[in-house]
Amino acid sequence: MTFSLAHLSDIHLGPLPAVSARELMSKRLTGYINWHRGRAGALAESTLERVTRAAAESGADHIAVTGDLTNLALEAELRASALWLEELGVPDRVSIVPGNHDAYVRGALDRAFHAWAPWMTGDDGRAPASNDDFPFVRVRGPVAIIGASSAVATPAFVAAGRFEGEQARNLRKALEQAGNAGLFRIVLIHHPPVRGATIPRKRLYGISLFQNVIAQAGAELVLHGHTHLAQRHQIAGPGGGRVPVIGVPAAGQSPGARRPPGAYNLFSIDGDPKRWTCTLQEWSATTGTGPLELTDKRDLHPGD
Repeated sequence: MTFSLAHLSDIHLGPLPAVSARELMSKRLTGYINWHRGRAGALAESTLERVTRAAAESGADHIAVTGDLTNLALEAELRASALWLEELGVPDRVSIVPGNHDAYVRGALDRAFHAWAPWMTGDDGRAPASNDDFPFVRVRGPVAIIGASSAVATPAFVAAGRFEGEQARNLRKALEQAGNAGLFRIVLIHHPPVRGATIPRKRLYGISLFQNVIAQAGAELVLHGHTHLAQRHQIAGPGGGRVPVIGVPAAGQSPGARRPPGAYNLFSIDGDPKRWTCTLQEWSATTGTGPLELTDKRDLHPGD
């Protein structure tokens, strides 16, 4: 039986709510300026609505969102993002991991964990309260959806992520258990775990550690966001195999902007542990109105 998963990322819900002077006495000041200078014009609510509606109506069995629902991690943004998630789908059908914008200032990530707990609750009934509690694991049909977190608060002009320590040990254990159960393992993380995928100040610290975990324990697919690009990479898996690492453009990116237009990826998974098949379709808002366009279709050959 084919299982399908839709992947969205970098939602950046707008418009930006009112911000107090007190809230701007932090890194949020630079983010506020950047929003009004560029991001507000590049990201369109209409594009986000079209892309998310198409993903929700795609018939996918599950929807994955790899972070950056907010812009400055304001309380009003967190409340709005929870409402957006409710509209996207019931928590059992939607999984989310946080991004760097959701951890914009110290303490913001704790509030995001609380607001989004229903969409990050694993099959064990627990939702992460810190990065050390990741990953969560949700088994849906033949698939294990394994959510990791790279989100950390950083100084101004830095959008880096981090993967380390306890989470690495937890991820390896989760991957091994899911692999032993014969499941197709999909790892969700915000920052691309690939060298050179983005500039140094936006990179993931702990790439080697993440890749070592995958090389030892195995996975069939890694999904990320962060770069607002349609990225296609591979990293090493066990026994010389290769694991596809796929990024998706920001869901609300306006067509005609510097970066690719808003899109979602649809993955169709079939087969069994002896021979998994996975097909990627990228659906993009290439025009200002009308249905999305199929802009990429390829077989990913997990494990080859």
